[in-house]
Amino acid sequence: MTNQKIIISNRLSALKTLDRRLKKLNAERKRKYFILTDENVLEHGLPTLVYNVQELENAEFLELPAGEACKDIEIVNEVWKSLVVSNADRDSIIVNMGGGCVCDTGGFIAATYKRGISYINIPTTLTAMVDAAIGGKTAINLDNTKNQVGCFHLPILTCIEPAFLESLPNKELRSGEYEIMKILLLTNYENWNKVFIKERSYNELISYCVNFKRAVVKADPHEQSIRKMLNFGHTFGHAIESYETACGRTISHGEAVGIGMLYAIYLSTKKVGLEKECLSLYKTWLKNRRNLPKYSLKDIEEIIQYMYRDKKTHDSEIRCVLLKKLGVPIIDIPVSENEIRDTILSQQ
Repeated sequence: MTNQKIIISNRLSALKTLDRRLKKLNAERKRKYFILTDENVLEHGLPTLVYNVQELENAEFLELPAGEACKDIEIVNEVWKSLVVSNADRDSIIVNMGGGCVCDTGGFIAATYKRGISYINIPTTLTAMVDAAIGGKTAINLDNTKNQVGCFHLPILTCIEPAFLESLPNKELRSGEYEIMKILLLTNYENWNKVFIKERSYNELISYCVNFKRAVVKADPHEQSIRKMLNFGHTFGHAIESYETACGRTISHGEAVGIGMLYAIYLSTKKVGLEKECLSLYKTWLKNRRNLPKYSLKDIEEIIQYMYRDKKTHDSEIRCVLLKKLGVPIIDIPVSENEIRDTILSQQ
C-alpha cells in the first residue's frame, strides 16, 4: 500500500467519517484499539475523540511524555510491554492522537510490535497535519540525534480534523506554518511570502500540503528519489533542533526547519543560481516571526557534527536539498564544512 488513505474535514466532521470507517472495519473482524496520546492532548482532545468515534469508546489509553521525550527507546519498551500485558495481537490497531512526536513514536511502535500491526494517525497540531502524520515515516531519537532509528510503515488511515487547532496556542500554530511554507516554496505557490499576513482558514492550506505530500510519497514511498525534496531545510533544521535541545534550550521542530530553510536558501543562491530576491523575501518573512539565532564558531562546529549524524549524509558528505528556483528543488547537493560556516555566520 503506497497510497495513504486520508480523511479531511469538509462538510462532515472527519471524526464522524472515521467512526463510520471503523464500524465497517470492525464488521469484518473484531479488533482491539489502543490510543496513544500525550499529556497535552489527554485533557482536551481525548474526550472529543471518544465522543465522536464510538468505535473507540472501549479502547485502552496509553499516555506518552509530551514532545521529543516520547521518542526514546525506553518509552517504546514500556509501551511494548503494556501491549503484551493487554494481549494486543496482530489484529490490534494503535491510534496515535497528538503531534508529530506521538505520530512518529506510535508509528514506530506499530511497525515493530509483532513485526508490524496496523495504526491510525489523528494529528492534533498543524505541524503533524501537514507533515508527520503523512507518508509513513516512523522514528525515534538516539543519543539526542533526531530520528536515527525508524522504518517506513504507512498508517491504514489518517484523520485530519482542523477543529483540533482551535485549542492550540499561537506559538504552536506558527511552528506548523514553517512546514507549510516548505511546501509553498517547493511548489512555487503564488504570493508565498504573504500567505500568513492576513487572517485565513488553515483548511485550504492543509489540503494543499496534504495532497502534494501524498502524491510525492506515492511516487517514491521509501525516499529513494523525489521524496527527498521534502527534506528541504531539514539537514540544517534537525541539527539545530538537536543542538538547541542538548544546550537545554527549547526550540520547536517547525522553528528549526524555518531557520534551516533560510540557510538552504542562502546556499541555493551561492551554489545553484537561485535569485537573491528569494533570499531577501524569505529572510524578511522569517525575521518578522522570530529573532535569528546567533551562533559562535564553536556552536557551529557542534552543529556540523550533528549534521554528519543526519541520515541524509552519504559517503561522509553532508548533503542538502537546494532550490534552483522556486518550485525547482535539487536533491543530494554536497555541502562543505566551510560553506556551512559561511552560511550560518552570514545569516545572523
